[in-house]
Amino acid sequence: MSAIAESLTQAQVFKFSSREELKYRFLYWINAYPAIFMPLARMRHPRATDLLVDRNTDLVIEGFGRAGSTFANFAFLSAQTRPVKTVHHTHASAQVLVAVRKKIPTLVIVRKPEDSALSHMVRHNVTARAALMAWIRFHRRIMPFREQIVIAKFEQVLKDFGTVICQINEKFDKHFDVWQHTKENEADVFEQVRRRNRHLFGEAITPERLRSLALPTPGRDALKAQLRTQLQCQEVAPLCGQAEEIYSAIIG
Repeated sequence: MSAIAESLTQAQVFKFSSREELKYRFLYWINAYPAIFMPLARMRHPRATDLLVDRNTDLVIEGFGRAGSTFANFAFLSAQTRPVKTVHHTHASAQVLVAVRKKIPTLVIVRKPEDSALSHMVRHNVTARAALMAWIRFHRRIMPFREQIVIAKFEQVLKDFGTVICQINEKFDKHFDVWQHTKENEADVFEQVRRRNRHLFGEAITPERLRSLALPTPGRDALKAQLRTQLQCQEVAPLCGQAEEIYSAIIG
């Protein structure tokens, strides 16, 4: 990342928009209900083959946004020695519920609520309240089905993803190839993530691109540090408490 990009100020990168927050709240409400979300998503992405679960799906990889699903999907696919179809990146609990109903192997990655909220505040230009409410809704919806899916902590995916694949194989009686978590393999996955970033957002360093990249940057980490005070105010304390209770329960 260039020095110019990292010198972008908070005002340049993060400009709160009530319109963006309303859109965010609406989308993460829809995402919780299969009867609404799935038909709309199929209409919006009619040609997408790796987004929505269907009868040909081998594995669903999901999680609340910014939970490491990009890393997990690339790592998983890079290890397979036969064609395997994954669907991923809807960040919708509706997708998880449909996969459970269809009895399709499903991995849900769970990140600590405060870290997730901060990432969403930066990525989507929303308040702490909006991000926490969306996090709570997503995880509450999948909570009753946690015994029918594999739950992996964000940190486990980034540090020991091979074990996660073993858990998937055991849970669903599958024989997916296990990714070896070596420095070389990790570097290869991160390069695939960078290529995806370039494909989706281009080469130009813009505030939007900095907020959207699926890799951490020093500038974005600094912005999170500035926004963290929103999560420490009394107004959102009850939501933080609810989220922490759900996190403890869902990771067992």
